[in-house]
Amino acid sequence: MTQQPKRICILGGGFGGLYTALRLSQLPWSKLEKPEIVLVDQRDRFLFSPLLYELLTGELQTWEIAPPYIELLAGTGVHFYQAAVAGIDVQSKQVQLQDGPELSYDRLVLALGGETPLDIVPGAAEYAIPFRTIADAYRLEERLRTLEASEADKIRVAIVGAGYSGVELACKLADRLKERGRLRLVELTDQILRTSPEFNREAAQKALEDRGVWIDLETKVEALGENTISLEYKGKVDTIPVEVVLWTVGNKVAEVVQNLPLKHNSRGQLVITPTLQAIDYPEVFALGDLAECQDVDGQKVPATAQSAFQQAEYVGWNIWASLTNRPLLPFRYQHLGEMMTLGTDDATFTGLGVKLDGQLAYVARRLAYLYRMPTLDHQLKVGLNWIVRPLREMLSI
Repeated sequence: MTQQPKRICILGGGFGGLYTALRLSQLPWSKLEKPEIVLVDQRDRFLFSPLLYELLTGELQTWEIAPPYIELLAGTGVHFYQAAVAGIDVQSKQVQLQDGPELSYDRLVLALGGETPLDIVPGAAEYAIPFRTIADAYRLEERLRTLEASEADKIRVAIVGAGYSGVELACKLADRLKERGRLRLVELTDQILRTSPEFNREAAQKALEDRGVWIDLETKVEALGENTISLEYKGKVDTIPVEVVLWTVGNKVAEVVQNLPLKHNSRGQLVITPTLQAIDYPEVFALGDLAECQDVDGQKVPATAQSAFQQAEYVGWNIWASLTNRPLLPFRYQHLGEMMTLGTDDATFTGLGVKLDGQLAYVARRLAYLYRMPTLDHQLKVGLNWIVRPLREMLSI
């Protein structure tokens, strides 16, 4: 009687999930050990989210930053299901897909990422636009095109949150809207980019000032209306007219993960071991935004794409090790630096003893992200397009 292969079920196709699947497909499985690898995501495309901002300025196209899973997984042996996860039973090792089959598993990878919480402030769910997915970018694009085609003298945009996403959005939109734009960056704390290196923070501050972006520090959002935002500063509330509100603050763990009988922290994240396994459930691995992780050296791992890249390598290896009776490796996080886009042809980079800003940092950021794209085939397609596109534009003048 033929023994059924082990099944590895990976929920979520972001950096953590997709890169774990690709890593698992590359490891040296024997014919008897080779498992079935299943990747589940509710969307049909992977999103290279650090480059999502470039869609707004036309610097990049959707296919470059959001290739279909079917294309990325071709030839890997990884099976892809496009479906939402309806439930997970860690006792019986079953995953229920919405409008799909029930999948049993021998190893489970939780990589569902996070969601933008829009229930914190009255009116946010109705009137704010998050910026996390391709659908969010398309929704914003449609709104901007309508406003740009209108007779409005000014287009007023409020961006809530002066972290990385808020700052990058503000610079890109300022470059797109130019003199028609009136941009306001709203931050609850007393400075932008609180966790960023000083060099990057200063470069970002200058980029915002050069573009005329108004920065409201120590300011709380009280409510949103259809075309208004109410801001509280030092006990006083002002209601300001605005055409677009972008919401870049907060991260909420998916309800299906919060409902699991596993150890969570106060924010709903799963608490995991240095080998990236759920406590008391060693067959369950977790990474990315939904996991609270301390590495083998005791340092807290930040919820960034860089962390998910690195965790995916370890999760893939540790699942392989657990199925082939080899020792597991505790995760060791390496901070490789920080990159931000600060508008068209402008960026900042700090890391590995290097500090860059301006066009040189912009090129370095592009090359670093090209190297990080999920497959060699996609790297070659995108890289060739980046080389050829300026030539095409020059010849069409």
